[in-house]
Amino acid sequence: MEGNRPLADATAIILTGGKSSRMGRSKALLLLDGEPLIVQIVRRLERLFNEIVVVASPGQELPPFRHGSGQALPVTLVQDDVAHQGPVGGIYYGLRTATKVFAFVTSCDVPFLSPPLISYLRSQISNHDVVVPFWQGRFQPLHAIYRRSVAPLLKEQLERGELRPIFLYDKVRTYKVSEEEIRRFDPEGLSFLNMNTPEDYQGALSRWQKERKSLTASLTCTVELFGAARLRAKTAELSLELPQDATLAHVLFALSERLPTLVGPVIAPDKSSLTTGHACNINGRDFVRSPSAKVNPGDKIFIISADAGG
Repeated sequence: MEGNRPLADATAIILTGGKSSRMGRSKALLLLDGEPLIVQIVRRLERLFNEIVVVASPGQELPPFRHGSGQALPVTLVQDDVAHQGPVGGIYYGLRTATKVFAFVTSCDVPFLSPPLISYLRSQISNHDVVVPFWQGRFQPLHAIYRRSVAPLLKEQLERGELRPIFLYDKVRTYKVSEEEIRRFDPEGLSFLNMNTPEDYQGALSRWQKERKSLTASLTCTVELFGAARLRAKTAELSLELPQDATLAHVLFALSERLPTLVGPVIAPDKSSLTTGHACNINGRDFVRSPSAKVNPGDKIFIISADAGG
């Protein structure tokens, strides 16, 4: 996000048209906390994108896309021209429908999407056509950013029967996101944990409960701004509530959401690091630059710019 605002130049595409043969029922309709997973994913991505496209198979049953209040979610529903053409078909039909320059593509069976990781992927697309994570020796094509202009190449793949997205990557400017980069935002790679079998679903339910408890057991830290950062933010200090295992990357992402004016001049576009000329000090003792630096409950974090004498 650009601070609190959804990305104006990007679409979220959610693929729901898989056969779900191993699961034995539609994965889009699996319940978490009594709500279909597809609805939860749409609500989560609504905070990041102001256009959401859901790609379904012809005649596929989907729940109403509504907030708990009953208000409709901003979803454009499109159906595959030909059912079950694999991920390439879903990505192509989604990009063909999208109106934005870029699109984040995901599937309907990933409960643990990481907004900071998605934002980081988006920040890498400027000089590329595809930004795709490479996790545990495999590309993750259904957690990637695609430039809409690659749609004709995907159409050609469909015509040739090449139903795997990776055939595209050698033909275009592809940025392969390393595990080191991914772990800054998602140390366990939960973003790529999808559900294919009933056992996967039960495991995800257990982890969902664990994650909810972890969120409940959050930590609080204080951020104090100096110099240009303070002038831009028009505030000197604020408190942030973060996950229990928070790192500096979490701090900077949360800070960018609270104070969007800092993104660009103070916080880098990837929202996980500071721009040149700014530094971070924890508790007045240690200067840190690594996004994976640990943050502890009660820490005081100082963001210092060069013109403040830092």
